[in-house]
Amino acid sequence: MRVFSCCPECDALQADAPEQPARRGLLLGALAAATVPLTAPSAVAQSLGGTRRIGIRRVQTGESVSGTYFRDGRYDREMLRRLDWVMRDPGMEEATPMDPRLFDVLATVQSRLDSDETWLVISGYRAPETNAARARQSRRVSRVSLHMSGMAADVQLPGRASMQLARAAADMQLGGVGLYRRDGFIHLDCGPARRW
Repeated sequence: MRVFSCCPECDALQADAPEQPARRGLLLGALAAATVPLTAPSAVAQSLGGTRRIGIRRVQTGESVSGTYFRDGRYDREMLRRLDWVMRDPGMEEATPMDPRLFDVLATVQSRLDSDETWLVISGYRAPETNAARARQSRRVSRVSLHMSGMAADVQLPGRASMQLARAAADMQLGGVGLYRRDGFIHLDCGPARRW
């Protein structure tokens, strides 16, 4: 299994986006999103039922977290904090609030495939500096990536081919789905439904 640390984003979606926002603006936006009531936000969430579990392991650090992140009609704030920490940019010792809808997307795809394996996360949150450095190294990395907003992850699911994961996610139209078959991972996000 090959593991890579960068994700080429869907440039078509973001071609009209403004230049990369300042880090402070991103953090303020993330904090504002964190103050939104943590209740089920979407039809995706409704398809998962009343209790939602997820397990993730960060490839670069080896850290993992597994447990229930939604119960009794609400997201569990402590579990979300633990998930945020594991999903952080491994080059920086800070976490940003991830969009809980991303975990709903991951859990829905996993449920559709009837898997209880732990997601392997290659890239979760990306600090603007990290993203800019990767964009300078590769044209395949978007300068306005949803990773910087805590809305995207590049993942693998043990026992499942990247093509199988991408097809399942794309069929459900939950958000963005990028297939990187040669690299062995897929990109999932909780933005608009699209694929590449």
